[in-house]
Amino acid sequence: MKNLYNDWLQSSNYKEELQSIKTAQEISDRFYQYVPFGTAGMRGKLGAGTNRINIHTIRLVAEGLARQIAEQGDAARNRGVVIAYDTRHFSQQFAYETASVLAKHGIKSYVFKESRPTPLLSFAVRYFSAAAGVVITASHNPKQYNGFKVYGEDGSQLTPLFADEIVAHMEMIHNIFDIQALSLEELFLSDLCVEILDEIDQAYIEALNCFTTLGEKDLRVVYTPIHGAGLVPTVRALQSAGFEQLYIVEEQAVQSGEFPTVLYPNPEEADAFQLAMKLGEQVHAEVLLATDPDADRLGVAVLDGEYRLLTGNQLGALLLNYLLETKPISPNAAVVKTIVTSEFGTAIANKYGISTVNTLTGFKYITEKIAEWEETKEHSFLFGYEESYGYLAGDFVRDKDAVQIALVTAEMAAHYKKQNKSLLDVLNKLYEELGSYKEALVSLTFDGVEGQQKIASIMENIRKNPPEYFAQAEVIKIEDYKDGNVNGLPTADVIKLLLADDSWICIRPSGTEPKCKFYIGVKRGTVEESDKAITLYKEAVSDLYE
Repeated sequence: MKNLYNDWLQSSNYKEELQSIKTAQEISDRFYQYVPFGTAGMRGKLGAGTNRINIHTIRLVAEGLARQIAEQGDAARNRGVVIAYDTRHFSQQFAYETASVLAKHGIKSYVFKESRPTPLLSFAVRYFSAAAGVVITASHNPKQYNGFKVYGEDGSQLTPLFADEIVAHMEMIHNIFDIQALSLEELFLSDLCVEILDEIDQAYIEALNCFTTLGEKDLRVVYTPIHGAGLVPTVRALQSAGFEQLYIVEEQAVQSGEFPTVLYPNPEEADAFQLAMKLGEQVHAEVLLATDPDADRLGVAVLDGEYRLLTGNQLGALLLNYLLETKPISPNAAVVKTIVTSEFGTAIANKYGISTVNTLTGFKYITEKIAEWEETKEHSFLFGYEESYGYLAGDFVRDKDAVQIALVTAEMAAHYKKQNKSLLDVLNKLYEELGSYKEALVSLTFDGVEGQQKIASIMENIRKNPPEYFAQAEVIKIEDYKDGNVNGLPTADVIKLLLADDSWICIRPSGTEPKCKFYIGVKRGTVEESDKAITLYKEAVSDLYE
């Protein structure tokens, strides 16, 4: 690590920052590894070092991608790579750095002129029949982070095979400072960089027409992009669909990587909705919508005397129920969700005689099912979702899409308003009919080398000493996905405990953050009973890691 530090001090663009480092611990944190690259790409803190997101680590993964595409031949080079970016610090710069590395290999790039959401990147890859796609984003992470996500030719996140090929090429690069890239002047003078915007915006908005009904909608909606890339397409989508009573949180319409009005630019957090709630009270809005910086996640708050945030599981269940109630459904339609997502959706699908298919955590596994079913015809894709505010209803995008779901949510709220029902009325009716489902997430952060070791020890201890009871409920089954082929799913470092009282706990290390996550799901007869049970189980989580 000391040698790496000295190499960077001599050769990188970050000498002043590196010279300011005061402790061996900080050198260790910056250089003990390269930012890991997996099927979700890479994500990390901005700054100097191998374990940071910077020009050199961006060039490293861009070089790995370039070599992988070059191996496919001239056809892949000419099909090119679509590149998008969100509003984070250095996102645009990193996008053009990526294009410059690709161009050195003779690979064409389509680069968005302005920040645009991740789902538009997915859409554009399919629109241009590109060989791959890249989006520079750290999703809903704090402002100190950025990242690099790669998409395959179908617009979905990378398959493990594609990711492994990129990593193999990266590992062959012995000196990160030897990676070649065109200058920006050379890039723009070449025919290898095509800037895109209006054509894709228009094509995407037209694709959304399948979700909307004609005419003006009687619904007052507040929307905030939380300083992110969702502003332009989300506003256009809602206005085009007839939502004329649309109010934008102007303070958060300013695109800024500082995210100056929130602690975290995450629509799962109540703090992100404070300004939207204030505006909502002024204009008497029935629904508040918030997208994260790259607009692949949607948060929703609804009026119930005061504004109440829906959980990802609740919104997913409502959207599924709405689609099944109002849309033509194929006899072999299926809903796809992850193993840590509520069984509430399964109960709703069963009510309509629709199949539910479970996948591992990660939206790429949901969109893999779309491609699989296009080949096998086993099912037709209806709706896919995960508890972490990711949803997809239209398969013209192959990743979670907050823009289309903002539109579907507004359409849903307007539909039920005509029946004098709020979204909470519909939700409570479903609870009465199918049972009260409640979920929670306990997320523990463990930074650095010691943190990785702690997370590994938690998982190892549960495997070696599996609990017979959890919060006084008997553990009746343990699903260890590391064994492989559990419920027909791939190998993963995930353990799920099924309890005798129809509850469950799932434990997994995060794939993108230094966290160990404990997901909990319960079902009871009433809301009060499920609230009590979830509180008890959250308190008992410490028994699994202390």
